[in-house]
Amino acid sequence: MAAVVTNALQPAGLTVWLRRIALLRESPIGMIGAFIIVFWLLVAIFAPLLSPFDPLETQYAQLADPSPSNLHWLGLDSSGRDILSRIIWGSRTVLIVAPIAVGVAYLVGCTLGLLAGYYKGWVDTLMSRITNIILSIPPLVLFIIIISVFGASAINLVIAVTLIAAPQVSRLVRGITLELREHDFVAAAKMRGENAFYIMVVEILPNARGPLIVDLCLRMGYTIIQIGILGFLGLGLPPPTPDWGGMVSQGYVLLSSFPHMSIFPCIAISSLVIGFNFLADGMREIGLRD
Repeated sequence: MAAVVTNALQPAGLTVWLRRIALLRESPIGMIGAFIIVFWLLVAIFAPLLSPFDPLETQYAQLADPSPSNLHWLGLDSSGRDILSRIIWGSRTVLIVAPIAVGVAYLVGCTLGLLAGYYKGWVDTLMSRITNIILSIPPLVLFIIIISVFGASAINLVIAVTLIAAPQVSRLVRGITLELREHDFVAAAKMRGENAFYIMVVEILPNARGPLIVDLCLRMGYTIIQIGILGFLGLGLPPPTPDWGGMVSQGYVLLSSFPHMSIFPCIAISSLVIGFNFLADGMREIGLRD
């Protein structure tokens, strides 16, 4: 009976993912989100082919009038660089840094949350104290401290996002683990003589996938916004690297005269965030149907 319960609660991982992808077609909002994300992924992958100009090259001939034209569809920035090309190449930046940052945050957060929820006692108390201390610091302040001390780079952005997101993920995983550890399939695993690592990774974590997948999609959107904010504050990737947040900041100075310099990068950031939010809504609908 225990084996039956375990198998019922924990389908094969590949089968679950294929089933969720198939069900995503039944969620219009989820399909819209997936389409937006795939669009930007393709833009990032084929950036060398899609970019009409070198994103770092100054177009001196058009500096007098940086407005959108037949040659430069989205216009030029204040340094005379093609905005469309920089947005295209900037998609690579955000779609590399954000997934890596969120992935590391989930690795750390899931580890802490599983340990706290499974062992409880002093382990839970220690983990909770650490997460509470980090969460008590405003995220933007922590970002500024880390970037100011260690400098602006992709690695430091990943570290900063991990420190912010990992405690939040840990709390979510801890709450789910506290509930799942009392289920029969965990008791069955203990009776079979499985060790704690096996129970946490093979038994508990896969059965927590629903809320975690939704949170993962939402957190990707939050991370993209945070990277954009850091770029706007001059704490993102160092110039002249194409950075959507940095483009908004650079164009903000000339917002009244040439609003296109900030508007188009803002649209790029917003569209990608909306895509992940829509995908999260779609995954939530699928989870409710399951």
